[in-house]
Amino acid sequence: MSTSQPLTAKDKKRPIHRISAFFTTLVISLFFSLVLEWLGIAFVWNDEGYRHSQQMMISEMLWLSENLTLPIFQHTPIELAQSVIQFVHYWLFDFTGLSQWLSNPQTMGKWEYWLYHNTRAYIESIIYVIIIFIIRLFIIVFTSPLFFLTALSGLAEGLMLRDLRKFGAGRESSFIYHKARRWIMPIMIGAWIFYLSIPVSIYPILVIAPAAALFGLSICITAASFKKYL
Repeated sequence: MSTSQPLTAKDKKRPIHRISAFFTTLVISLFFSLVLEWLGIAFVWNDEGYRHSQQMMISEMLWLSENLTLPIFQHTPIELAQSVIQFVHYWLFDFTGLSQWLSNPQTMGKWEYWLYHNTRAYIESIIYVIIIFIIRLFIIVFTSPLFFLTALSGLAEGLMLRDLRKFGAGRESSFIYHKARRWIMPIMIGAWIFYLSIPVSIYPILVIAPAAALFGLSICITAASFKKYL
């Protein structure tokens, strides 16, 4: 006789909550990246203007093309990223006429030209920031197996430590278990938000590798401190 319990309404909503949390993370990251870039244009690299984000885009694209070359579905990551970028660029900037407006200042009236002159750097930076965001998102997707590997390693190590603690009559602590478990997802999501939002070009492994290591360590501590009755 099967002892499985029917899914509750809460259990059915969990996948929806996780998907919504994922998209919320992306929206927050994109918002922060735009705000930080605009603040930089206003106060830090105002002489560079939109060229700062343009140079960042070139650096990110170069890293993606040189380091992620394994084809998926007969396409390399850079080819997939370029297809998505072209699609987004067309619907957001070509289809809306924004690109044409930015490229024809000589046809503008006085007030329209004033708006163009004072906001061009901010408007054009939107294009490059979105492209950078897409490139970094591809990098996260294609480097996510690193989190999976560290999770497996941390789980195996944690279970071994748990068995050693049990056989050695070691002290159990549900406090450590709950604290470590709460840090698992924030470490991953925090690393994603930081990497997607940071307004400077940074080698991705400098962010992803430490985050993956902390992710695996949290799982290790969680598994090591787990006990049947909490």
